[in-house]
Amino acid sequence: MTERGHITLRTATIQDLPLLLHWDEQPHVIASDPDDEWGWASELKKTPSWREQLIAELDGRPIGFVQIIDPEKEESHYWGDVPPNLRAIDIWIGEQHDLGKGHGTEMMKQAINRCFNDPEVTAILIDPLASNVDAIRFYERLGFQFVEDRIFDTSDCKVYQLTRKHWLTMC
Repeated sequence: MTERGHITLRTATIQDLPLLLHWDEQPHVIASDPDDEWGWASELKKTPSWREQLIAELDGRPIGFVQIIDPEKEESHYWGDVPPNLRAIDIWIGEQHDLGKGHGTEMMKQAINRCFNDPEVTAILIDPLASNVDAIRFYERLGFQFVEDRIFDTSDCKVYQLTRKHWLTMC
């Protein structure tokens, strides 16, 4: 629950395509990941066991997107060779006017809990752009700890990790 309502996460569907394409054009979304091509039209039709694509809704109004993957099983091997029992999260708020209201924090807490509901999951990875200091501060407030600097494709990123143990000590 945020100061302005109740946030829920639901599975993204092909009906969300226009909304996701619109959000992809927003300057703050582009700035957070300028090199990313999601391939929404085809990806929304797929439901691999290693991925969840979710729309965050505030009292029924779509406000953001969350993707949770198993980086060991993800087919592009974006994360490279990683041990089993990890998850990786991508998250963003779609519209500028919804930023800074606590919605991202609530979305991320729900995503983290969703990951750790699987008792085998030991940690969660994220990879904000090194230049995205606001995102880095956001993740650090949630308990994520710096692991390494890393280049993904052409993006200069910082890899952070939240272990189950650390999350439980924060709750």
